[in-house]
Amino acid sequence: MSLLTIAWKSIRQRLLASSLTGLSVALGVALMVAVLIINGVFGRLFSQNSVGYDLVVGPKGSQWQLILNTIYRVDIPIAKMPWRFYQQIAERPDVGTAIPMAVSDTTEIGDFPSVATTKEFFKVPYAYDDRGEPRHFAIPAEGHAFLRGPWDAVIGAEVARRNGWGVGSTFRLRHAGTETHIHEEEFTIQGVLAPTGTANDRTVFVDLRGFFLIGGHDEPIEEAIAREMEYFGETEEQVRQRYAAEIAQMELEAAAHASGGEGHHHHQDPPDLIKGVSAILVLMRGNPERQEMHALARGAQAMHMAAEFRNRLAAQAVPPLQVISQIRERLIGNINLALLVLTVLIIAVSGVGIFVSIYNSMSDRRREIAILRALGARRSSVFSIILLESLILCVGGGLLGLALGHGLVFVAGPIIESRSGYLIDPFAFEAAELWLIPSLIAMATLVGFLPGLTAYRTDVAAALAE
Repeated sequence: MSLLTIAWKSIRQRLLASSLTGLSVALGVALMVAVLIINGVFGRLFSQNSVGYDLVVGPKGSQWQLILNTIYRVDIPIAKMPWRFYQQIAERPDVGTAIPMAVSDTTEIGDFPSVATTKEFFKVPYAYDDRGEPRHFAIPAEGHAFLRGPWDAVIGAEVARRNGWGVGSTFRLRHAGTETHIHEEEFTIQGVLAPTGTANDRTVFVDLRGFFLIGGHDEPIEEAIAREMEYFGETEEQVRQRYAAEIAQMELEAAAHASGGEGHHHHQDPPDLIKGVSAILVLMRGNPERQEMHALARGAQAMHMAAEFRNRLAAQAVPPLQVISQIRERLIGNINLALLVLTVLIIAVSGVGIFVSIYNSMSDRRREIAILRALGARRSSVFSIILLESLILCVGGGLLGLALGHGLVFVAGPIIESRSGYLIDPFAFEAAELWLIPSLIAMATLVGFLPGLTAYRTDVAAALAE
């Protein structure tokens, strides 16, 4: 009979205790596997190569809030910026492309975030891969990836999958911050984006012109004037003079509406004064004539513009990679580290449980060990049997834990996806998992050493006499 068979039969004799100790190892490993996979998903999501823009310009406030709202669409916008401010940014000589964005409303069905923007959004890279190569939006197999008319929309792959939408489908938007205010205007889907693994998959993109035409998206004149004064340092009189014709027309429409007339028609382009954007994505001009210097020039221009905006009272220019790195290190990294430490402690406690289970059984097994020795078993053989028991419990529990962990990800992936909108591959595998079994073997050796040493030192004559 082999030593492995003897060890297995010994475990079966203490089936309940052995099963519970092995299960504790399995649960610890399962939790660690789930944490490693989810950590990998969010690590890649918040990787330093995950954004294709040099700067994000937005209202003064929290940099984290600006990036989370603009790039990841998981927070509310800080405030609105004047349309004239966007035009000034776009006309700067060091700016290659400036893309306006209004992130606020959500879809009536599915509650997916909407981004009002222009067709230029789809013409620039949305990210860079690990080799620094730009990742562009793929041309959809059906429809197109551009916004051509004011009521056009392009949707992400996850939105299309979850809502069953395709080219030609229509939808309405829910006003930001409300549950019951649904805008009456409808957008028609002109294209479905290929999966990108980013927040774009769970976003609907609508034409910025149509967004401005929706009732309730224009601001009161007094608020718009105050915003212009804040951003440009002008007096109220100067702002009113600049927009005199627009203000007069809006006041006439307001008076007509108050008297029972039609007032402002939502299908006419609203005045620039009451247009507002929540953020501006900026790609610097760089040095297109010298490709080897292009990236360096863009980086230098971005740093200069960000420094320039630090002295502004109303707006900020934020390098997204810097903020994403902070989010990953200070928030995501700390949470994942805490979870990993917790799971390591769980596995360590399981190891202690195995040690206690085997060590406590030694007093009951002294006669069994003495009989084995009397039948000719060597001390090293008895020592090896105890180590094999520890290995079977640790490695067997670890293999079960790997299966349970991936099963947990397979089941929980769609739930996390529905709650957060981020895709989790149910068949994902992290390279760190390769260290689990060797680590468990090392732990089993450590845990089984002292009980094995006790068996090794068992006095045959004294044990048989008992």
